[in-house]
Amino acid sequence: MLYYSLKNCKNLVSFEDAVLTGLSYDGGLYMPQCIPKLEQKFIHKLPIYDIYTIAMFVIKPYIGKYIPEKIIDHIIHDTLNFSFPLKNIHDNIHVLELFHGPTLAFKDVGARFMAGCLSYFSEKLGKNVTVLVATSGDTGGAVAKGFHKKPGIEVIILYPYNGISSIQKKQITSLGDNIFSLEIYGNFDDCQNMVKRAFLDKEVKKKYILTSANSINVGRWLPQMFYYFIAYKQIIVKNPKKLIFSVPSGNFGNLCAGMIAEKMGLPIKYFIASTNVNDTIPRFLKTEKYHPLPVKKTISNAMDISDPSNFSRIWHLYQKDIFQLRKKLFSYKFTDEETLEIIKIIWKKYKYMLDPHGAIGYLGIRQYLQQQKKICNSSDPAIFLETAHPIKFLDHMPTFLKEKIVPNQELEVFLKKKRKVKITSLSNDFNVFKSWLLERK
Repeated sequence: MLYYSLKNCKNLVSFEDAVLTGLSYDGGLYMPQCIPKLEQKFIHKLPIYDIYTIAMFVIKPYIGKYIPEKIIDHIIHDTLNFSFPLKNIHDNIHVLELFHGPTLAFKDVGARFMAGCLSYFSEKLGKNVTVLVATSGDTGGAVAKGFHKKPGIEVIILYPYNGISSIQKKQITSLGDNIFSLEIYGNFDDCQNMVKRAFLDKEVKKKYILTSANSINVGRWLPQMFYYFIAYKQIIVKNPKKLIFSVPSGNFGNLCAGMIAEKMGLPIKYFIASTNVNDTIPRFLKTEKYHPLPVKKTISNAMDISDPSNFSRIWHLYQKDIFQLRKKLFSYKFTDEETLEIIKIIWKKYKYMLDPHGAIGYLGIRQYLQQQKKICNSSDPAIFLETAHPIKFLDHMPTFLKEKIVPNQELEVFLKKKRKVKITSLSNDFNVFKSWLLERK
């Protein structure tokens, strides 16, 4: 399998090079040259396979010969060593819980998988690699944890000032060792743009072997396909129909990975991109005009992104054809008020606690069913992704629910630790960031 740049399809690289560089030298995101089709007998047998076997079938074609199968198997077992329960909320609406990993967020899977791949490549090269990553919240904590003390790798995380929750901030800033964090006086899009500019800067690239652990990196992005196969494995026994997925969407990597899974042959009828008021994509699907607006802060901060990088992959996946995309994708936006209200309703009616991001995922399904009920068979199973544990957003949860949110033992121990690292804050200026990179060491 080779990967090409979305800016120039002739710029082809291997999986190893794509992981090690993050972005193409022309600034484009990498895309697999082809999407392998899985045999239908594999899809039908998903219920009898364990998740490790499924993950190997799904990811191996994208890696090819660049990592030995034995190493891939080890990486997969290390990546997926926690549960991914699918629970029924009511009727045909289900939730896939993706917050049972070490940092209580869905980003744990991609971060751990990429850490395993990058460790292998770094050792093979015999050179140190620097990972640059921008975060709107959960990515930073997952990457910090996944790469902590990995030999030959250092991680530099940029996060927006006053733009992430207190627990997310502590997860990013408390580990030390090979993990460095920078607080940027800007929003996530500013952080992401600074990372992208660093990849294209000759002086920075002369000093560092750079890669990214954002979902722009194929090693972080592609493993998110696992979620959709794991969900189908659990639901096919009871209801072997095509699924509808509602994905809380910020940088659109998770949704795009699901679309790749569908192209591989997984029976998915529709996707719903559920966003907060940073609604570039819902507006685009209506108007055909891609017009990012200034980022608005919300209680679903991991989705406070106005210019999602991975939408370029989605747009390319559907041949830049808005009519084809509309056949598969619906997208709706929701306010903080709607988010808080549905958290209260779902708890009171069904005793299930949503976090602000999962709440938007649920709202997307509800909106879809309300609008499509005349032309759609509502018996199709609908699954929304619960991407983080509610405790990560304790400050924003309804008051009467806060006392019911209990940290697990691992998080409780972590929260009691004192911060090891002094926070470094930088202005929203690439030249300031560049100077920091060049002057360190």
